[in-house]
Amino acid sequence: MKKELSVLAISGSLRKHSSNTALMNAMIGLAPSRMDWKIYQGLGDLPHFNPDDDHGDGPVEVRELRAHIQAADAVLICTPEYANGVPGVLKNALDWLVSTTVFLQKPTAVISASPTPMGGDKAHASLLLTLGMINAAVVEGGTLIIPHITMKMDKNGAITDEQLRADLSSVLQALERACR
Repeated sequence: MKKELSVLAISGSLRKHSSNTALMNAMIGLAPSRMDWKIYQGLGDLPHFNPDDDHGDGPVEVRELRAHIQAADAVLICTPEYANGVPGVLKNALDWLVSTTVFLQKPTAVISASPTPMGGDKAHASLLLTLGMINAAVVEGGTLIIPHITMKMDKNGAITDEQLRADLSSVLQALERACR
């Protein structure tokens, strides 16, 4: 195994003060030092998916997304739930990947977090279905649904709940093991 693992982190939210983006950043802070992180920030720049435009290498923004995923050893996705589903920008990004093999057996961890008691369970289930369709290797022990996220982090994005900290560390360990 390589000395460092390259992990691409994706937040499914475009909101400036997103709980899921804060959670993603907090996880990066908890990660083993051998994990080298890149945060993908181009969700809002991707064109609307249209199969007619998915020929050749596709639009430049799509090529960049595909290259980031291809180059990563693993992927972490943290997403909220919007209207009982995956946020449109995240689903749009994944739709651009359907015709490729960039996610083929790529170790992937999936976390949904919400201020609601359900923790974004519907978005989580939908996201797992989509990742299965594009052949991502969702890691055993690498999924987590987090209800009441706003009660488990402070306004600066620090995790205040010890059980959550332990759960996130377990997800990171599972992702690391899957890359061996």
